Order: sequence, then structure tokens, then C-alpha cells
Amino acid sequence: MADLPIIIPDVHFDEVESDLRTVFASGQLTSGPFGTEFERAVAEFVGVGEAVATTSATTALHLALAALDVGSGDEVLLSDFTFPATANVVVQTGATPVFVDSSPNDFSMDPECLRSLVSGRTRVVMPVDPFGQPADHAAIGAIAAEAGASVIVDAACSLGGERDAIRCGAHGLMGCFSFHPRKVVTCGEGGMVMTADPDLAGRLRTLRNHGSVRAGGPGLSFVEPGFNYRLGEVPAVMALSQVRRLDEILTDRRRTASLYDERLTGTEGLTVPRPPDRTEWSYQSYVVVLDDYLDRDRVIRDMAEERIGTTIGTYACHQHPAYSRWGYVDGDLPNSARFAGQALTLPLVPGMTLEQVERVVETLRRVLRTG
Repeated sequence: MADLPIIIPDVHFDEVESDLRTVFASGQLTSGPFGTEFERAVAEFVGVGEAVATTSATTALHLALAALDVGSGDEVLLSDFTFPATANVVVQTGATPVFVDSSPNDFSMDPECLRSLVSGRTRVVMPVDPFGQPADHAAIGAIAAEAGASVIVDAACSLGGERDAIRCGAHGLMGCFSFHPRKVVTCGEGGMVMTADPDLAGRLRTLRNHGSVRAGGPGLSFVEPGFNYRLGEVPAVMALSQVRRLDEILTDRRRTASLYDERLTGTEGLTVPRPPDRTEWSYQSYVVVLDDYLDRDRVIRDMAEERIGTTIGTYACHQHPAYSRWGYVDGDLPNSARFAGQALTLPLVPGMTLEQVERVVETLRRVLRTG
């Protein structure tokens, strides 16, 4: 096991102990006041009116599509360079996933590739904010508007990011966060749908709770088939404790990223991505791109031998058997394929010291020199 892992969750037991005792004493382990406060705190941070907490980002994305009645005959244009959950929720609705390549020097969705793929069946455009790097939402939103399509942003990694003075989660009609252990804020598993539309938020809440509404008496009225996507009170307490100090967490992550930037820029064999103008990254992960002549997977193994955790960036979905029925072949999406093969994630842990950063950098340089 690496003594310097990819990430360590930034959860402090002393911050949650009292609230956890309150939850256990109340007997209300789901749909309680801490979940509501968690939603309110994230909505206030992001700057939108509504937040609907769910069991994961996957269920958040599925809920968002279901709230728009996306289904058979519809196309959803989505980022190819993403964890497959983004594609899976599209398939689960019965809609057709249409994978969009990354830009040549940007992990996120290429607006020009998007424009070329829009059709009369396009219902939703689903860009991803990879690793906490906001996509070009202004360009993507304009293309979607021309097509009459809604934008649902997979903002799983980007809580705390910002582009064009809009915080991640507030781009598009809906934005969906993750609170997985590798995220900036974690509660083990959890997600959230953000929207400025109160009517849409009402439908999201109905669908989240088995399609039910209050009927005026002690029971519920079930108005449509729904899901059980409610977040429990214990994970809400965990996540809320971090949201309360989210500015501090983001400052720490950006400090570490800046140390990496300074020391890795100009290193032979890799490229250090940088935020474009008017953009702030949340740095859910710190990711570099290795030159094509290097074997990224060998680099990961060699770093592990030095007890330093590294991993891939993420996946090019079109390369995987789960999506082969849509006929993608090698070369169709060259940029996301290159990133899937050459992106490398480095450790970024809370309170990371200069010495730890320099250990990673010097070890990586030594590994790259051995080719």
C-alpha cells in the first residue's frame, strides 16, 4: 500500500460526533433536518435556488434525465472522456448515448465536435467537468439552445469550481454533484441535483421518493412510478461538516496544485494542463498528460514501487464493450482516447506538505527518465 495515496478524505470526527449523536437519538435516519440543511448549504454556496440530495451522482444524473422524461427515441450527447456512470444513466433511460470528443488540449467536451453531432433527436447535452475543470459551458449552452436541447451537467468532480463568474453546479438547466470518497466533499456515497427551477426541483423530489406527494392526511399519494434515491442523515452530517469549511478545503487544494504547477512545468515527457481565463478549478484531482512515447501504465506501476499512489485519469467510454452496439471504432474520438491512455493522476491529500509534493515530483521525473 502507498504511504502517499491519491487522496485522503477530509473528514474530522470531532466535527460530526455531536450531530451524529443527535441523529441516532432522533431515530430519523433519512429525510431529516440534516439532509435539508446540507441541501440548503450547497445551494447557497453554488448560488442556485434548489438542491436535491441523492444517494450518488449516478442516481442524481438518472433522476435529472427522468425528470425531463428522456427515453427511447431521444439522443443524449455526452462527454466521451468520463467515468462510465455518465453513459450508463443515458442507456438506462432507453435513450441513445452519442459520445462527444474532448478538445485537443482540454479534457472536457469539444464544442465544435458537439455542434457536428447535433440532430433532430437531440434532447439533452450532458457535458462533464472532468477532475473539477469546468467545461466551456457558454459555448456548449449556446449550441444546445440552438438545438432546443436541455443541458444537464455532470459536475460530479467540480464542487467549488467556477467559469465565467458562474459556480459549477449552476451551469445548464441542472448540475449534478458527487460526494464519493475521492471528491472535494465526501460522505462515502452521495450526490445532488442543482437547479434554479423550483417546479423542476419539485418533480425531482417527487421522483426521488417513490413518486410520492403528501396527500393531506397521514399517508402519501403515489402520482407516478419513482425511485428510492434519498440520501440518509448520517452521510448528510458527514458532508455538511465539510461544506461548512469548503472555502478552506478549496484553498488548500489549490495551494497544493500551485506547488505542483511550479515544479512540473517544463518537465520532459509531460504536459501540465492550466485553467483558461475566467476559470477556477476545484482540483478534485491533479492530472497531467504524459507524452505518447511513454507507457502510462508502467509509470503507475513504477510509482507504486516507490509507495506513491498514482492512477489513470478516467476512461474513453467509446472504447469499452458496454457501448459497442453503437458502432464506435478506434480513431472515432482521438482526443479522448489519447487522454484515456496518457492522463496520470498524482496524489493530492489534505494539508499536503512541500516535502511531499517534491517527493512526488522528483520520483516522477526519475521514473520518466527511465522511459
